[in-house]
Amino acid sequence: MKRIFEFIERYYCIMLLFFVGIALVYPPTFNWVLANIGDINILNLLLSIVLFTMGTTLKVDNFVNVFKNPREIVLGIAAQYIIMPFLAFALASIFSLDMALTVGIILVGTVPGGTASDVITFLARGDVALSVSLTAISTLISPIVTPLITLVLIGNQIAFNPVDMFISIVQIVIIPIVLGLALNYKFPEFCAKLKGYLPAISGIVVCLIVAGIMGANKQAILTSSLLIMAVIIIQYFMAMGLGCLMGYIAGMKREHIITIAIELAFQNSGLSTSLAKTHFPSLTAATVPGALYSVWQNFAGSIIAYFLTRYSD
Repeated sequence: MKRIFEFIERYYCIMLLFFVGIALVYPPTFNWVLANIGDINILNLLLSIVLFTMGTTLKVDNFVNVFKNPREIVLGIAAQYIIMPFLAFALASIFSLDMALTVGIILVGTVPGGTASDVITFLARGDVALSVSLTAISTLISPIVTPLITLVLIGNQIAFNPVDMFISIVQIVIIPIVLGLALNYKFPEFCAKLKGYLPAISGIVVCLIVAGIMGANKQAILTSSLLIMAVIIIQYFMAMGLGCLMGYIAGMKREHIITIAIELAFQNSGLSTSLAKTHFPSLTAATVPGALYSVWQNFAGSIIAYFLTRYSD
């Protein structure tokens, strides 16, 4: 059984592309991802599962890194919530994206870092402890920061309730992480046994989320894919480049520069799609950028990690 999970983890990118292919060929396959069970939104539930698995891998010691490496943490969080949001806004303006895609791109920029960054950082020989700390802290402060920055960037163009967004992020992100953290605190041995299976479980869930969004927005993706993909690719590589530049100027070590760059480029795109669907229901295409970004960041990130590892000093 464990070999199956290891296989899924190793070939996650291929599996993601496979799921996306099915969703685009026969969209109804994953319609259930965007449905509700009573008052429970399945998309939000799936995302909560990913964050819960992240929580079970964390300990209070992970947050002690804030005090051990204050410079890297402060710079990383500042970059996360300054560079990415305004980079997204600038690209949306330069490429004259319509309102739905603008909202989607900006949400990709204002959400916290994604958990996949920790895996890519490990593969690229970065500082995994720093990556975990940055992901965890940016996630924990996201209920306040994400709605506020989103309000600043698009609040004058389209109405939405930042308080409701705050509540959504608490429900989808904070509660699952806290529950996972509590489980790891109470039953560390059990969580240690689960650790080998969690990346594969998270990978499968992310594939379902992306496939559901891609299938539901097939027409929008096919009609706007070239433009939005260009914006996403530029956003991704500019984030990588700016992360490296900032780390270099700050005089960081190589592994810290790699970590900051990866953390900046990898976003919790699943959360951005969930927020778009929940808080901008009239803008159906607003979920498209998050779904496409998820596919691209994992595909490109794996390739970048391979080359960084192969040609490292």
